[in-house]
Amino acid sequence: MARLSLVLSSYSILLLCSRFFPFVNGKDDDNSTLTPINRHLYHASAGLMEEIEALVHRHPNKLSTETFTAEDNGYQAEIGVVTYCRNRSDTDDRSKFRILLSFGQHGRELITSELALRILSILSEEEFFPNMDRKSLTHTTDNLVIKVVPIENLNGRKLVEGGDLCERRNGRGVDLNRNWSVDWGKKEKDYDPYEENPGSAPFSEPETQIMRRLVMTFEPHVWVNVHSGMEALFMPYDHKNTTPDGSITVRMKSMLKVLNRRHFKDRCMVGSGGGSVGYLAHGTATDYMYDMAKVPMAFTFEIYGDGSVSTKDCFRMFNPVDLPTFNRVLNDWSAAFFTIFMLGPQSLSKLTKAESESDKWISIDEYLEGYLIDRRSRYGKKTEVLDLGFQEIRAYYRLFMLSCVVLMFMFCTRISKSKFQNHRPVVSSLPV
Repeated sequence: MARLSLVLSSYSILLLCSRFFPFVNGKDDDNSTLTPINRHLYHASAGLMEEIEALVHRHPNKLSTETFTAEDNGYQAEIGVVTYCRNRSDTDDRSKFRILLSFGQHGRELITSELALRILSILSEEEFFPNMDRKSLTHTTDNLVIKVVPIENLNGRKLVEGGDLCERRNGRGVDLNRNWSVDWGKKEKDYDPYEENPGSAPFSEPETQIMRRLVMTFEPHVWVNVHSGMEALFMPYDHKNTTPDGSITVRMKSMLKVLNRRHFKDRCMVGSGGGSVGYLAHGTATDYMYDMAKVPMAFTFEIYGDGSVSTKDCFRMFNPVDLPTFNRVLNDWSAAFFTIFMLGPQSLSKLTKAESESDKWISIDEYLEGYLIDRRSRYGKKTEVLDLGFQEIRAYYRLFMLSCVVLMFMFCTRISKSKFQNHRPVVSSLPV
């Protein structure tokens, strides 16, 4: 009996150990230890978009919504865009300061879309962050037009909601933040083909095609791409460990330092993405916005990260799982965005018109890559250019240039032969 009791006690201890220390079985990350989506804190994608639609319906004088779709080889994507303007009739007023915010570019980063909903709720004045002055809000937003993309990667988000909690790519396995054209396709030594698949070509994905058209038609003064995984305030560049030259860079960095000090007690990483995060990223949206779309102030914000957990426990790594942290993240970052709404126009207004709108020499690749797509001409009219993929246009251009070279060579050869025949000496047919 004593021996049986000892065996039972040993078995109980083993069960207890396997419950609290799953690695004793050689598995430190089986599915039973991974954090599931907290459905009490987070909306499903359909529910979040329905709540946003209801918000727009309650405030039609301030908010409006559009849905854009695109398709490629049977793969379809859909992106909803919400536009805020205090007086909706002024939405197309080009004198207003324009801001474009994108959330949910990576499917697993659910907290970013919750922040989009919180910002829209504050803009509609249904919610307020602590110590918020309503008069200050009105004054800050009076001259703004803000476009918000709550879920850029809807297809990838649905995969996460279906149980693939580590999925960051779109519905056909492409990382949307590697599918833009600046330094596209370059692979570092630590390149992960699963995580960072850049697609078959720049803008191969319907989602990035939609976003490119949106930025070209809206022409924002400020772009912010919102992610999670750490706490950081990044500016260009991602594909190299430097920041751009010029006075606008100084102003961007200054604004980020103000945000970090005022809202995050200097705990955020600040600087270029490529120079701060520890790895280079090629083909990112923010580098395209700054270099190609000529957005004066382009940023990437990382709003939350838990680096203490296993890399396989993706939901906990990229999203807060308890209510106090969830609310803190949304309150701190929504307040930070309203500081941007205030400081952005002030920062750019200090630049001269020549600095902010000066023409720049660009390469033929940049020109063909969409620099003129939907851009304003010097007379204020839209310059309509067929929105073909720049790869195809570049190929046609090179074929055209090659044809010109071949034709020129043939033309010169013929002229040379003609001159030779005209100056050839006459030889007598009679023997000497």
